[in-house]
Amino acid sequence: MEIGVILPGVASGLDVRVAARHAEQAGLDGVWLGDHLATGAPTLDITVGLATAAAVTERVTIGASVFVPAIRPVAWAAKQVASLQYVSGGRLVLGVGSGGGEEQWAAAGVPYKQRGRRTDTALELLPRLLAGEAVRLADEPGRPVVTLAPAVPVPPIWVGNASPPAIRRAARFGDGWFPSLIPPGELASGAATLAELADGYGRPAPAITIGATGALGKAAPGREEIAAAIGGSYGMAHERALTLPITGTPQEAAERLAAYREAGARCVVLGFAGGDWREQCDLLAEVRALLR
Repeated sequence: MEIGVILPGVASGLDVRVAARHAEQAGLDGVWLGDHLATGAPTLDITVGLATAAAVTERVTIGASVFVPAIRPVAWAAKQVASLQYVSGGRLVLGVGSGGGEEQWAAAGVPYKQRGRRTDTALELLPRLLAGEAVRLADEPGRPVVTLAPAVPVPPIWVGNASPPAIRRAARFGDGWFPSLIPPGELASGAATLAELADGYGRPAPAITIGATGALGKAAPGREEIAAAIGGSYGMAHERALTLPITGTPQEAAERLAAYREAGARCVVLGFAGGDWREQCDLLAEVRALLR
């Protein structure tokens, strides 16, 4: 099971270059960032942050968790993705979502109600644009034909979220399915649906990665505290939220993640809910070794 980590936010005070190097040296498999425009919190542009991480590392996956192409013109989204794939030396994994609050879509000047259709269009056109094909942009004024260069190898595209529309998108377009904050039992059920839908499209079942949150060790926040934060952020019942945090000793965390592996996940991307970020990375590397 591969294990990646969400890079620390601006408010942490930890430089993204230092963090990315530390995660790689600790032995983790990937460094990841989310895509946020106008949330009220200090955040880096995803492409700038990931390009910086790529420049100071050599081995780890450079991951988008998740990129929201539909708030951009599709050719511009493709140009950003192609540039990341180029400067990372082909290490990009592109998580794709259609989320974010309505304020993010308003800030981008894109109607919130169009997010589903625009996401489908992006998933359909991005591979062709990245490969350097001439692509007609039927939804843009004048229906221009666009060819982007340099062409790059198309990165793995993982479709985020556990909603029925997201699972359908993953089955139809994705190399992977990338749900977050989901219990192992629901992951296994979603995996079965995903495989059935993919077969209907004549495609192999996409690989599965989960997004998770937690904190390891005695000095870190505990399950109750993290669950309360999850419930407050997502309007989730406390009983359900309690099932989600990855906490405790490395051995305990490895046992929790093994349940996800049994449910079909081959990778986890973990965001730390507290504790010293670098110490958390070191503990997570112990978890990785136990799972191996």
